[in-house]
Parts: sequence; structure tokens; C-alpha cells
Amino acid sequence: MVMAIGTPINVKSLRALKNTVIGNPSAKASLARDEAFVRVLVGCLNEPGLYAEREPGTSAEAIRIEAAHVISSLAYGEPNGGLGSLLRANAHQAFLYALSNFTPEESTIFKAAFTRGLRVLAVAFAECVGPSQWGLKPESSQLRHEAKFALETLFKTEVLDVYIPLLEHKSPQIVISIALMLTSTLCTQIYRTKVTEWLPPSERAKETKGKRGWERPNLIDLRTKQGGGWVAKRLSTLLHSKDVKIQEAALGALGSLVQDNSVVALTLARPLPDKDKPGPLSALQTVLGLCKSRTTDVSLAACLCATFMIRSSVPNNHYPVSGDHTASLTVLHILNRVIGNEAESPQTRKKACFILYYFVTDDKDLCMFAYERGSLTKLSQAVDSITPTDKPPIWEEEESEHISSLREAALSAIAALSLWNNDIRREVAENYSLIATIRASLSHPHTGVRFAACQCVRALSRLVAVVRTSLVDSGLGMKVYGVFLNEDEDRRVMFAASSVICNLVNDFSPLRPVMLEQRLIARLVDLTKSDDRGLRLNALWAFKNLLHKSSSAQKQTVMTALGWNTLSSLLVNPDPGLQEQAFHIARHLAESEEDVETLFSELGTEPLFNCIAPALETDNGDILLQATCLLANLANGSSQRQISITSDRRIMASVRSCLVDSNVYVRRPAASCVLQLAKNSRCQKVLRDVGFDSTLRHMCDFGGGMTNGSPGPLSHQMGVEDDVGVKEKAREALALLEYGEFTL
Repeated sequence: MVMAIGTPINVKSLRALKNTVIGNPSAKASLARDEAFVRVLVGCLNEPGLYAEREPGTSAEAIRIEAAHVISSLAYGEPNGGLGSLLRANAHQAFLYALSNFTPEESTIFKAAFTRGLRVLAVAFAECVGPSQWGLKPESSQLRHEAKFALETLFKTEVLDVYIPLLEHKSPQIVISIALMLTSTLCTQIYRTKVTEWLPPSERAKETKGKRGWERPNLIDLRTKQGGGWVAKRLSTLLHSKDVKIQEAALGALGSLVQDNSVVALTLARPLPDKDKPGPLSALQTVLGLCKSRTTDVSLAACLCATFMIRSSVPNNHYPVSGDHTASLTVLHILNRVIGNEAESPQTRKKACFILYYFVTDDKDLCMFAYERGSLTKLSQAVDSITPTDKPPIWEEEESEHISSLREAALSAIAALSLWNNDIRREVAENYSLIATIRASLSHPHTGVRFAACQCVRALSRLVAVVRTSLVDSGLGMKVYGVFLNEDEDRRVMFAASSVICNLVNDFSPLRPVMLEQRLIARLVDLTKSDDRGLRLNALWAFKNLLHKSSSAQKQTVMTALGWNTLSSLLVNPDPGLQEQAFHIARHLAESEEDVETLFSELGTEPLFNCIAPALETDNGDILLQATCLLANLANGSSQRQISITSDRRIMASVRSCLVDSNVYVRRPAASCVLQLAKNSRCQKVLRDVGFDSTLRHMCDFGGGMTNGSPGPLSHQMGVEDDVGVKEKAREALALLEYGEFTL
């Protein structure tokens, strides 16, 4: 225990304890194990007279301040036993209670200590729950549920009423603490919405006073009227502070608030009317101005804020191909300069890399925009300069965590840049010395580096030419496979590695037969039983790709390992993602008449149809597509199997609906299915009885004159087919139903 038993608790002893645990993990762990003492510390926050003694010349406030400092020190840093003890002692509730009872008589130092304590605890909760904004952090699954519950508590309206108004406090320390707290905790859309819609109690009362429920203002309109909401407006005001620490904190909070929050982002992107200052700058313009700050921390905070504003203020979060690129150019110029400047600290360059990652993620136009302006060059130079590529790689035991984090950040940005464009993938694989760097990083002791390296390989493996050459010749493909086989690997790294394997098991991959000889199927079967939903999904995705264009013998080998009963249960799994992959697997299992017969005999006709029928009626477009494709494949089976399909009136009614109401991707396999069934004379009467002839006639008879050979959404809404391939199949099937032509 850090404090000897019997040591009195007072200002002097608490101050000594604080100095002992700061920067001392073993002392923190020792203190955390003494949960009774931690509860005493928490008690001192509000009732020091019950737990501590007053020394001559000291006040109760001084004891409370020192107790707050010790608790903050205990919570600060990576998730550990200290956080668990504080959660069980309800330290956050004690801080909130103190904040809710602030009085004018209490000193600013006291209030600053308590707001800082709440902020440190809240940030620790957010880090424990994840995901972290600056790379992978160690997972603490034992505390995650408790931390998530505590974090949710902080966003209840009555709790927001306690700390949000402190953004208007006169003390810079208090304002900074609340802004930094919002920066780290606004990690979900639910939390962002609650903070966006928050109003001071007095203003809430004005808005609803004397109004019935349906007369209350629309919250979206209210947010717009309030300049993006009370909090957004206040944070925007703080951007004009002369204190760079306030600017940095406000930028971080505003960025977290606008992330994936289009209503607020759009509002802040346009100037607000101001009678005293005609034509004021918008918040976005102010942020872009701060991107050019001489203070690097402020500059990067502004770049991150601007990134989230830009990404959230365009339709569907995708950057327009044409238009004003001034904002994007400003952000990219700053980020490229920082990433490429070796005089900057690794922590600073790491942040710039991660901001670039957020800037380009999942947007192919922005990826190309950044690539054309040299971002890939800067990233490759940054990661190459700090990565040894010896064979095998020799990692320094004392390598700084900041260097490892910079490597993780640079690789993450490279993966995001190259995910959508073949030209960028070729550059990474052929014209930059990145293959060796990525390969070496797969064995790095830092979890985030291995994860980012796997993401790079995932991006590269989407290009067939790279899979057939660079990934094989360099040994990178099998290196990732080694990570995939490691059952002790971190769950998140395993997920990234399994995403790579999904690509490497395709029929064009030279590594497919090699992996099959090295227990690929057994490993995938193990992952289908994982408690992690992402790993289960990737395992099914890999099976889907493995079965595509495979021999009947290979399919039998896979299904012997996976189990037909497992497939049957997956076809009705309540998880839409898993169900979609199961139908895709079944679709690939039925690629020939022999395979169709196997599928029917193994699953049973009635059980199989009981899986397909509800899938054809679902609102989930992905499941509907795969179920329709599966049925189209089954229709290529024997005459008897075709008759069994048409005998199921529920399925027939759904197929007919697909021809009329679904998108073209579903209509194509549906039309193929009907055409194949119409070729069987014993099925034609059923098809006519169900009304397919009428449906097909309407699809064909009025199409040509209305569409002029080009797709037209209006024509399909009227029931007239606008896809040439679908229309041709419909005409052929209609001819069979009307004139009795058949091939079987």
C-alpha cells in the first residue's frame, strides 16, 4: 500500500501521496489495489470532515483539492486497475455532485481541480470504451462495460446541465477542461446529438413554455437557428480567444461535435448574420485561418476540425469531384508539411498522419486529390526513415512508443489512400520501397503497427496484378497468413489479417492452394465460432470467395469441415451481415447442376425453401440479392428440382414481386430464374397461373418507345423494364409462356 496503515489523511499526506503516484505505475497499481482507501479518497471530495483531519491553518477545501489531484493521477494514463477502483467507488458521480454545488465562495483553484478531475475520468472512460482517435490502445474488456455505462451517464440531460455551462466560466483552466472532455468523449453519434441539442435550462423552458407537443420547435431548425446549437456556438466563439490553449481545446471539441454531423457542419460552414459585423466569417473560415497558426498544436487541431467539417458538410460524406477545393488544399498543405518535416516531434507527425487518414478514408476522390499533391510520398518517406527492413527485422527493444505510433499512423494513412485506386496501389507496390517496410511491420511488438500493416496488405490485395506478383515474390502474402494463423494474436489485428485472407483465397490468387495445404479451412471454421462478430463475418466472407469457381470436390471438403447444419442455421441467422454471406455461400455451392442436386439433398427441399422464402420478402437489399441469385442457380437444376421451385407459391409470388419492385441487380437474376423455369413445359402452367405472363408482357410491351434505349427510372416505376438484358430475358420467357416453346 502506498500510505502506511494508520497514517492520518490530511493535506500533507495527500500531497505526498500525489507526488508518489505521479508517473509511477507501480505506485498507482499498489494504491488501486487498496479499494477501501480509494473509497476514502472519493469520500474526501465532498465530505472531508468524515474521512480526513484538518491541520492547523488548512481548510476543508484544501483537503478536497488534494484528494481530487490524487484521484486524477490515479485515473490518468492507460486503462489499469486504478480506473476499475474509481469506477466501483463512483468517483465520477462524486465529482459531478461537487460541480453541481459550486458556490461563488469557492476558489477558482478548487473548481479547476474538480473540473480537471471529471475530465481525466471521462477521458479514461472514453479510452477504455474506444475507439481511440490516435490509434489502437490496449483493450480492457473487463472494465469496458462499466466504463461504457459511466460514459453514458455523462450525456444525460441533467448531467449535461451540470458541466456544459462551465464553457462560459471566466477561468481558462475550467473552460479548457470541459472542452477537452468533449473532445475525447464525443465518440458516438448519440452523444453528439445530445450535446448538439442541449440548451441551458432557462432557454429550454422558453422554447416549450405554453406550447403543446406538436407545436414545439423542430430540433434541427433549432440547431440551425442557434448557429449549430448552443455548444457549437459557444465553441465557435472560443476560437477567437487570444489564449492558444483555449483555441486548441475549442477546436478539438468542435471537431468532435461536427464529425459525421451534417446539420451542424453545414450550419458552421456558412456565415451567420450579424448586425454589428456585416458579412462575418463562418466558423469553417475561422478554423481554416487557424490551420495557418504558428503554434503547431493549434494548427493540427484546426486541420482535424476542418477535416471533419469538410467531410460532414458534403452529400453522403463524399467529396465532390468538382468545386471549390480551397479548404481541402489548405488542410493538405499543412499536413504534408508537418508529415515531411523531420524536425517536428514524432508525436506531432503522428497526429498529422492520422488527420490525413481521417481526411481521405473511404472517399476515392479525396484519396486521389491527396495522392496528386504528394501525400503518399511524404508518408512513405516518413515510415521508411524509421523502419528497419532487415531479414528478419530487428526491432530495438527500447524503441520509443512515439516512434511506433508514428509508424502506425503513417501506415494507416497509406492503407486509406490506396484502398480505392489501382494506380495508387501500383505506386505503393512498385515505385516506393514500402513492401519491405510493411512486411517488417507485421512482426512489430506494437499492436497498432501490426494492425496498420495488415490494412496496407488488404488494400494491396484488392489488385489482381499485385496479388500475383508482389505479394507472392516478397513473401508478404504468406507473412500475413502467418499472422492469421496465430491464435494468440490481438483480436483487432486478427480481424485485419482475416480481411486480407478474404482477398487471397480468390480463384486468381497463387496463394490459394498453398494456404489450403496449411490448415486454411480449419482456421476459418474456428473463426466462424468466434464470439467476435467481425471475425465470424470475415470467415464466412473468406468461405464465400474460396467456394467461387471451385470444384465439386473442393466444395465437399469445405462443407464437410463447416457443416451443412451450420450453413442451414446461418441462412436464418438474425444478423443481416452473417445471413447475407450464408446465402452467398449457398449461391456458390450451386454453380452447376451436380452442385444443385447436392445442395437439395444435403439441406432438404422444404428446409431450403423455408430459408429462401422469407429472404425473398426481406427489406434488406443485400440479403434479397443473394437469395435471388441462389434461386436463379437452383433453377438450373434438374427438371424435378425446377418443378419443386414452382410448386412453392410463396417463392413464386416473391420472384414476381422482384421483377416489378426491386432494383436492376435483383431483377437480373430474377429474370434469369423465370426464363430457366419457363423452358420447362411442366412449369409453364404454374407460371401462367401465378401471373408471370401478365407481368412479363407489361415489362416488354411498352419499353422501347418510352426509354429510347437508355435507362429511365420513370419507366421502371411504371412497370416497364429499362435494362436491356432483363428485357431480353423477359421477352424470351414470355414467348415460351405464350407459345409453349420449350427445351426440356
